[in-house]
Amino acid sequence: MNSPLLYNIGITLLPGVGDVTAKNLIAYCGSAEAVFKEKKSKLEKIPGIGSLTAEAISKSDVIKDVLTRSEEEIKFMEKKEIIPLFFTDVNYPARLKQCDDSPVMLYTKGTMNPAGNSSNGINLNADKIISIVGSRKSTAYGKKICEQIVDAFASYSVLIVSGLAYGIDITAHRSALKNNLPTVGVLAHGLDNLYPSEHTNTAEKMCENGGLITEFMSNTKMNPEYFPRRNRIVAGMADATIVIEATYKSGALITAEIANSYDREVFAVPGRMDDISSEGCNLLIKANKAMLIQSAEDIIKALNWNVESKKPKRMQAELFANLSEEEEALVNILKEKEKIHIDDLCLASRLSMSRAATLLLNLEFSGAVKSLPGKMYALNN
Repeated sequence: MNSPLLYNIGITLLPGVGDVTAKNLIAYCGSAEAVFKEKKSKLEKIPGIGSLTAEAISKSDVIKDVLTRSEEEIKFMEKKEIIPLFFTDVNYPARLKQCDDSPVMLYTKGTMNPAGNSSNGINLNADKIISIVGSRKSTAYGKKICEQIVDAFASYSVLIVSGLAYGIDITAHRSALKNNLPTVGVLAHGLDNLYPSEHTNTAEKMCENGGLITEFMSNTKMNPEYFPRRNRIVAGMADATIVIEATYKSGALITAEIANSYDREVFAVPGRMDDISSEGCNLLIKANKAMLIQSAEDIIKALNWNVESKKPKRMQAELFANLSEEEEALVNILKEKEKIHIDDLCLASRLSMSRAATLLLNLEFSGAVKSLPGKMYALNN
């Protein structure tokens, strides 16, 4: 096996090479593969590398072991239908890529399609992405607030990101599923296992409208030391992070701090002064590290999600009032799909390609339907 993916995975396994160093090496050498084939003398001249690192990553036995492990991972990915995202890929989450310490490699499972060019793919570069984090030991109040916020997002095309942990995380994911919003869980371990195992059913449902992301290869077990690394992905993928209940030592505060360091918006739900579950949120607000929110509307206003971005239900009703029988058939099919290829639309409607194209053009002119790249169509909502 000798493919770019082999070396893209391999560079993450080189001793003494982290994400920042790996990107530096690739920038100077031109590709991950070129790093493996570069002479030690030239590697030493790259700023930040040094002779010890250059020697460690140029040893033949080290390279052999690294590429063997990389090959094993590729076989695992093929078997489990896992899609890799290298940081130079056009499909890599753009917001996360802006962060200096973003992972060189991500492993994804589910219906995620970052380029947005699939009929059932979830766009990791969607216009609106929100991370929701909080206490693992959330109260009934915290869960209620989380559900209310996500419910309010149902009128918007929002991708919900969290860590699939107990408490607020899993509440956010399940609320997103209930509202048919895409949701992504970021893991602190490999995709050959799931922690906590009690969330397996939810994770499987998420893979039908979103999925799972991790920077860790298979055979990487859950380790609390990996949580901060997971948290930087949660914070980096989103426009803003919402903290709903957090104790003074909650990991959610780490996510908030990281989001602040990335110049992303941070929102926090306040709580009673004597409520341990809200200590962290109150502290973030007091230190001006988070904006106090009392409802989802506060978030929507702060992020300038204007009224036009909501689903114009009344306008749709007017647009669909005077449809022909064939046009109505096409619209009903589009209502069932977020977007669909014209070939699939023809099959479902039993219309010829030319007839369907004519009808779709009329619907597009009326504002009821929009055309997308790749001969895809969707309702204009």
